[in-house]
Amino acid sequence: MSDVTTLRGAVKKERPAPTARSVVRKSLAGAELGTVALEPTIFGIEPNMAVLHQVIKAQLAAKRAGTQSTKTRKEVRGGGKKPFGQKGTGGARQGTIRAPHYPGGGIALGPKPRKYDQKTPKKMIRLALYSALSDRASLSRVALIDGFSAWTTPKTKDAVSALHALGLEGKILIVLHRDDTTALQSFRNLANVKTIDVGELNAYDVLDCDWVLFTDATLPVAKETL
Repeated sequence: MSDVTTLRGAVKKERPAPTARSVVRKSLAGAELGTVALEPTIFGIEPNMAVLHQVIKAQLAAKRAGTQSTKTRKEVRGGGKKPFGQKGTGGARQGTIRAPHYPGGGIALGPKPRKYDQKTPKKMIRLALYSALSDRASLSRVALIDGFSAWTTPKTKDAVSALHALGLEGKILIVLHRDDTTALQSFRNLANVKTIDVGELNAYDVLDCDWVLFTDATLPVAKETL
């Protein structure tokens, strides 16, 4: 029995230790304000592709409306009268023209309203998020700024200038604090920018964007932060 236990322990894959990574902290004008070390257990782990696939698949399934519906033979309008006599025609007997094999009849085994939600453990959701953030950090696609306190009036022009000064291109995910209403209104008209509250950060949105932009208030610094 002990030999079997030892064999099982040897087969189990040992993941490497988290990698230490850092990011340059900048202002909205693009000026460098120093370097900040990223939390290794969040931005430095080896991405778990199996967990990422399962969690993202469940997240996309939960977005499905599930309202598709087809009518069965009893729900199709008409067909209450027997189309022809039971005997004497030489053909098969029929009770209604709304049977599935008739044109305009009901659908056999068609889709009905249902929920596509999948139950996913919280630990898997957290691991998927850390894996996605680590993937972006390994590609140097994580950016950090001091904040949006300098903006007092929402202006899309200021948002475009800030992204240009920071050197962010492609699809950008901006993680905002609940108090960053000015930034939210400034970025919402940009097609290549997606804003999200720090409490709603998830693996799918991170992988769906080329860059992830954090502020000092939204950058996760420990596991308990997310």
